[in-house]
Amino acid sequence: MNYKTVAVVGTGTMGPGMGAVMASAGARMTLFDLDPAALERAKAGVALARGVLDKLEVVDHGGTVSFSHSLESTVADADLVIEAVPEQLALKQQVFADLERIVSPETVLASNTSGIPITSIAEHLAHPERVVGMHWSNPPHLIPMIEIIPGERTAESTTQDLADYVASFGYQAVVEKEVPGFVENRILYAILRECLALVESGIISQADMDTCVRWGIGYKLAVIGPMELLDMAGLDIYKNVGTYLNPDLSTASEVSPMIQNLASTGRLGMKTLGGIYDYTQEEVAAKRAEIAAALVAVRKALVATRP
Repeated sequence: MNYKTVAVVGTGTMGPGMGAVMASAGARMTLFDLDPAALERAKAGVALARGVLDKLEVVDHGGTVSFSHSLESTVADADLVIEAVPEQLALKQQVFADLERIVSPETVLASNTSGIPITSIAEHLAHPERVVGMHWSNPPHLIPMIEIIPGERTAESTTQDLADYVASFGYQAVVEKEVPGFVENRILYAILRECLALVESGIISQADMDTCVRWGIGYKLAVIGPMELLDMAGLDIYKNVGTYLNPDLSTASEVSPMIQNLASTGRLGMKTLGGIYDYTQEEVAAKRAEIAAALVAVRKALVATRP
């Protein structure tokens, strides 16, 4: 399935990058948002994302991106609609109910939710067989992997067609069963929980933790997956180390006290110029640019060695 006309409902953080990627693949994109200011930000975001794709030397197949504040005109002719509204189940259910009344019977309805069950989102719909999860990683124009998550009543053809479409524009499609948080976030949050536990207990400083993960497991996992790493290291080694180490790992079910305390005082990270670290506006802009440039370089290197 090659979706020629694609709509993104809700621009937010992810919409512009998603639109830029699929437009470069040749799709006629429309981004919808009720907020005029959000649409203006989305225009700038699309331009920025397309510039990054140029740096990645992604071939532009001549798709277009337009912007709309009318849901009906945005999705009426769409082959694929991707919902990207805030992570609230009731809101998503309402959006999908509205979409089902407008789109054609053949239109695939996807959600960019980062963890809400697709089965729940499609619970009250007449045609849940065409509803599927399509979870992009942020920033979507830089991370070439998308999780495809069918709900309990999603048709197998819907899942496969979407996975094929993702592969058609050079991204890796990962098909999963439903699980809270989906696979990528579960792994990420498990790592973050252990990192926070070690910092809070005084084992390592926050700066040294970043260095340790970036140049230790992060560097390795960029080129070899965890299942491959187990084989490379030796399953006997993992068994022996895991026997004494696993019982000592954090199993905390509550969010880290450090994070709770910082968040309660309004220190939310770069967006408030203070979280675990302090920032100036200039430092935030520089850091974001530095990260984007590094991701471009790493992606080029990985594609060159493991296409």
